[in-house]
Formats: sequence, C-alpha cells, structure tokens
Amino acid sequence: MMSSTTTGPLSDDQLSLLRARLEALVRDLATQIEDTREGAQPVDLDEPIGRISRMDAIQEQNMVQANRSAAQQRIVQARAALERLDAGDYGECASCGEDIPAARLEATPEAAFCVDCQSRREARR
Repeated sequence: MMSSTTTGPLSDDQLSLLRARLEALVRDLATQIEDTREGAQPVDLDEPIGRISRMDAIQEQNMVQANRSAAQQRIVQARAALERLDAGDYGECASCGEDIPAARLEATPEAAFCVDCQSRREARR
C-alpha cells in the first residue's frame, strides 16, 4: 500500500499498482453498466401495475439511469488516466501542472486534478 504522505513523482511500483486499479475500475464499471441495462429501460406505462407501483418503477428507473451515467463518466475518466499513464503525464495536475499527492491518487486513481484545482472547478459549477 502506498504511503499517504508521499508526494512528487510516483515510483514504478506505485504506478503499476495504480494501473492495475484503473484497469480493474474500468472492468468493474463496465460490468455494473451491463448488469443494470434492463433496469434502465423505460417503464411500460400500459402495464397494469397500479399508479403507486408505476411511480416507484419510474423512480427506480431514474436512479438506475443516474448511476449508469455516473459510471460511464467515471469510465471515461479512468481511461483518460490510463492514457496519461502511458504518456508519462499521470499524477500531474491537468490544470496547474503540480504533482497530485499519492494519497489522492490512491483514493481516486482517475483524478486528473490536484485537490485545489478540483475544488476551484467544482466551485465554478
């Protein structure tokens, strides 16, 4: 396990571990998306299930769709992180260019921004 106080360039062992975690993340999220495909389908409004049950089904469908969308976005981020790893830019903030602390990458291996830059991005939204 990586030290949470490590900053600066990552060791080869850390990079290998993070690559494996990113690849596993992509696989797991792809499986999650596939497994929820049926639950994301539109609710059949002609099915005689009752008004409350239909509302529950629609609410559940909306939650499944939101989770699938978040998983799809995270896959994009993880694949981009793998590309940065291949290019030798992994662990470098895409905004300020500073090193992203190893503890942040351990917690969120797909992170493209340091905490400060990510916070500024979120504040602008």
